[in-house]
Amino acid sequence: MKLLHKDIEKDNAGQVTLMPEEAEDMWHTYNLLQVGDSLRASTIRKVQTETATGSVGSSRVRTTLTVCVETIDFDTQACQLRVKGTNLEENQYVKMGAYHTIELEPNRKFTLAKKVWDSVVLDRIEQACDAAQKADVAAVVMQEGLANVVLVTPAMTLLRAKVEVTIPRKRKGSCTQHEKALERFYEAVMQAILRHVDFGVVKCVLVASPGFVKDQFISYLYREAVRHDNKVLLENRPKFILVHSSSGHKYSLKEILSDPTVTSRLSDTKAAAEVRSLEEFYKMLQHEPDRAFYGLAHVEKAAEALAVDTLLISDVLFRHQEVATRSRYVRLVDSVRDSAGMVRIFSSLHVSGEQLTQLSGVAAILRFPMADLSEPEDDSSSDDD
Repeated sequence: MKLLHKDIEKDNAGQVTLMPEEAEDMWHTYNLLQVGDSLRASTIRKVQTETATGSVGSSRVRTTLTVCVETIDFDTQACQLRVKGTNLEENQYVKMGAYHTIELEPNRKFTLAKKVWDSVVLDRIEQACDAAQKADVAAVVMQEGLANVVLVTPAMTLLRAKVEVTIPRKRKGSCTQHEKALERFYEAVMQAILRHVDFGVVKCVLVASPGFVKDQFISYLYREAVRHDNKVLLENRPKFILVHSSSGHKYSLKEILSDPTVTSRLSDTKAAAEVRSLEEFYKMLQHEPDRAFYGLAHVEKAAEALAVDTLLISDVLFRHQEVATRSRYVRLVDSVRDSAGMVRIFSSLHVSGEQLTQLSGVAAILRFPMADLSEPEDDSSSDDD
């Protein structure tokens, strides 16, 4: 993401002009947008024209519109973002107040204006525009006959390919069918890696499976790379890391990212840091429950007592349509930062983010025990969501 222009006043009102450059930037943009914002971008509009003879035709024209945002639709797989709203500035094609849907596209700039730019939104822009954040990870999570090729970026986990091949069982005296099917499976996984993994960007490729599937696949991969003189695979051989996983399904990513051999290699990636924080929270909940709490009401009380050491909060909470509720989460983040606490905003598109969402989306590890927080209280956090 490129920040082309930023004009924010002392009262935190103002506008920024950004240019998304890749799929992940669409996810960042989705998290920046809120109902009531004003969005200016180039878009296509279907317009009707009437000729001198009275015949009516229609044509598609490119025009620049400013809309007041009403609905935001994001397709996580295609990374497409559509924003519907009413037109704020009349032009020759679109009347004032008319509805229009803008589809934001990579490499086309847009200007976003807000009445209030809070700290969470400004952090999101900083994160999106930081080139160092692009230290990405690819993972192949597999078991016999099933493989998921995923890309783990700082903001999201993208499933890029799912390979499924039926592997017949070994039979007495003949393993030919079994071995041929395995070879077809390994070939399909190798092609998926070559098609979807950009070795110029990724730091490492995690290959995970139960048993010896990963080892057999890597042997096949290197053998084929030598046979076909595939320079991409041969030059990037050190980037492949073998890790144990309990299955070949995508949810095994969490255990892979928390593996010590992996965390040492990925110490500076956001996804690994999120997994580590969540692991630490669960350990604390088990061994020192008075220093680990979740739910908005409990965490707010801990923050008031300046007790929060690490705040774990899901980005899904900042997409709340009620301004008052969203502001409550922003105030919580600001208060923890003001008391020198660490704030980790989890992406709901990571496995760890999905897990945190199940804990109402907010949890905290405390500096010191607060036993009184454990006592039952009225359900004041029922308005979390």
